[in-house]
Amino acid sequence: MASIEQSFKEIMEWVDDRLPVTETYEKHMSKYWAPKNFNIWYIFGVLAFVVLVNQLLTGIWLTMSYVPTGEGAFASVEYIMRDVEYGWMLRYMHSTGASAFFVVVYLHMFRGLLYGSYQKPRELIWVFGMLIYLALMAEGFFGYLLPWGNMSYWGAQVIVSLAGAIPVVGDDLMVWVRGDFNMSGVTLNRFFALHVVLVPIVLLVLVVLHILALHEVGSNNPDGVDIKKHLDENGRPLDGIQFHPYYTIGHDLPAIVLFLFIFCAVMFFYPDGGGYFIEHPNYEPADPLKTPELIAPVWYYTPFYSMLRAATFPLLGMTAKFWGLVVMAGAIAILFVVPWLDRSPVKSMRYKGWGSKISLTLFIISFFILGYLGTVHPTPGRTLLAQICTAIYFGFFLLMPWYTSVEKTKPVPDRVTIK
Repeated sequence: MASIEQSFKEIMEWVDDRLPVTETYEKHMSKYWAPKNFNIWYIFGVLAFVVLVNQLLTGIWLTMSYVPTGEGAFASVEYIMRDVEYGWMLRYMHSTGASAFFVVVYLHMFRGLLYGSYQKPRELIWVFGMLIYLALMAEGFFGYLLPWGNMSYWGAQVIVSLAGAIPVVGDDLMVWVRGDFNMSGVTLNRFFALHVVLVPIVLLVLVVLHILALHEVGSNNPDGVDIKKHLDENGRPLDGIQFHPYYTIGHDLPAIVLFLFIFCAVMFFYPDGGGYFIEHPNYEPADPLKTPELIAPVWYYTPFYSMLRAATFPLLGMTAKFWGLVVMAGAIAILFVVPWLDRSPVKSMRYKGWGSKISLTLFIISFFILGYLGTVHPTPGRTLLAQICTAIYFGFFLLMPWYTSVEKTKPVPDRVTIK
């Protein structure tokens, strides 16, 4: 046994002299000091990584049997579901994983807003996180077309047609995105290339940068207290513990097991999510002559789709469709500047005033309402409600410099608290 250990040590020393494997492991795992007051809100980052691995692995297996052509795409999905061994499970793992990805990412983003994880010195972590979110939205959109079902076809048709609202270059831009004058096999093939090759590479790079930036400045915590201010005689944070094994085994592993139980329950017993994960028209092949009764994107895009539809009036010579596109793009773009909008002297919502707490509550409620409105037919009443919720959404960000600077905050403890 001793000889085996000695041989392994010698091998690692040889590798470390040429590649800092041990140093990297220690910096990001065994000697990375995390605040000891992490709570349940701090599990969604690792769950997002678990889902990312699931999507990559199942995606690789699905591409082995998928045919990215207008004539063969839908039939190849049916072939995967019916004839490929465990193909149905791989397909459901991938489709359920897409929704699971957005669930955990939205909760991860909410935690960032809740505890001020975007404030100095973590602005770059937040920006990388928003770039990941943007790449994830692109990845979901490109993958949405690949089953070549009727809802995939018409949903992509509607979204791509938004480019036509851009003055001067809109029509040419639509043709450039589609690669054809209409949605066709050419569009499907290029979306397949983007979904399988380009965007995953970008996504992986951004995830690595996100983690590197996080481990450079250290993790935030529910109190928003900098644990590096109080060190012991060895230079270790008094309020920190080693990320591995204490958080990986005692905190993250149970969360992963519970998540996988829920994930498998949905995948095996409710894979289409009642039409929200896989829409019912997507069980029919794409048909340019048969429009679905209601064209709506997958649930994780519906809040922004509602904002798009909430713009119903032309302005400054531009169409309502153009302003809807501006509102939808602005709703995503404004997320990037949150670190510079928040003027509060404290990070965590625990110690912020009522202005921040009420604003965040209204923001979350409006986001859920917008999500629902994007799944139903618009009516005058629903459109008005969408316009009100859109105003609340933007008001949360645009008024943030004001209410975070004038509200009365609570004193922040000098060291972390356990609650």
